[in-house]
Amino acid sequence: MKESLPEINSIYIECYVTKVTKSGRKFLLLKRSEDDNLYPGIWQVITGRIEKGEKAFQTALREVREEAGLEAEKLYVLPHTTTFYSPKDDSISLVPLFICETGGKEVTLSHEHSKYIWLDAEKASRKLFFKSQKENVNFIDKGFRRKLKTGTFEEIKLQK
Repeated sequence: MKESLPEINSIYIECYVTKVTKSGRKFLLLKRSEDDNLYPGIWQVITGRIEKGEKAFQTALREVREEAGLEAEKLYVLPHTTTFYSPKDDSISLVPLFICETGGKEVTLSHEHSKYIWLDAEKASRKLFFKSQKENVNFIDKGFRRKLKTGTFEEIKLQK
């Protein structure tokens, strides 16, 4: 008897929204609404589902607009993915990771979130719920502190 294996998919993204201030790089964290049925009240980065016909980086840009009302000035891809398992449908998701640099000052939250905060990497990693997001914030911060940026993050050229 052959057992079935979990489906492997790539239908979600994570996007780490950052801005550079006089006191250094800040990360945007969003607090999920308390009435949300999945992880209510946790602090997280922007996440979203890839829509049919959309490339993963386009999803990141759309979700930043939808969840925070911000526009990307620069977009980078991290050199790794994160994964998670869904027991509901017995699937493993491979999640591409993006960094969105914005100069936007005014955050406009969607109904999915109740609060937002801009924090440096150390404070953000303490506040985030998911281990992978904590690690990625620190990885991003360390990567941008390197003098030689090439080889750390690949920039996706945005059409204006």
